[in-house]
Amino acid sequence: MAVAIVEKVIEAPPQQVFDVLADGWTYSDWVVGTAHVRDVDDAWPRVGSQLHHRAGPWPFSLQDSSTVLVCEPPSKMVIKAGLWPAGEAIVVFTLEPVGDHATRVRIGEDFAAGPLRWVRNKLNDLVLHQRNKETLNRLSDIATRQKADR
Repeated sequence: MAVAIVEKVIEAPPQQVFDVLADGWTYSDWVVGTAHVRDVDDAWPRVGSQLHHRAGPWPFSLQDSSTVLVCEPPSKMVIKAGLWPAGEAIVVFTLEPVGDHATRVRIGEDFAAGPLRWVRNKLNDLVLHQRNKETLNRLSDIATRQKADR
């Protein structure tokens, strides 16, 4: 499925990590490339709900929405991330416990539509891998910071 699968063990239980995924307003804090969250449906993260974002650097940023396709707390979330006219991606987050207080988080991403689906090469795969690696590092920072705040 995925062009890039990246994983990281986060020192927080799965529900605590999933709570960050379930807070759509935090996406611009940890999803690399998301510059601003404009709105989040009240139903987020239920299937079919959306968050509306701006991605990319100003003045070239694009407005679009991402839609929840699967939500299985605290173990899985699948999102269709829009970035038209470049296309859209399917992003799969899986969370599994590691012991009592840690979570292995995997992010898999593949372009599902648009021009980016057809532009696949080693350089693009490397960039996507590095982007998702940094995304998980940021997710970890927020999830573990929430742990310290409790």
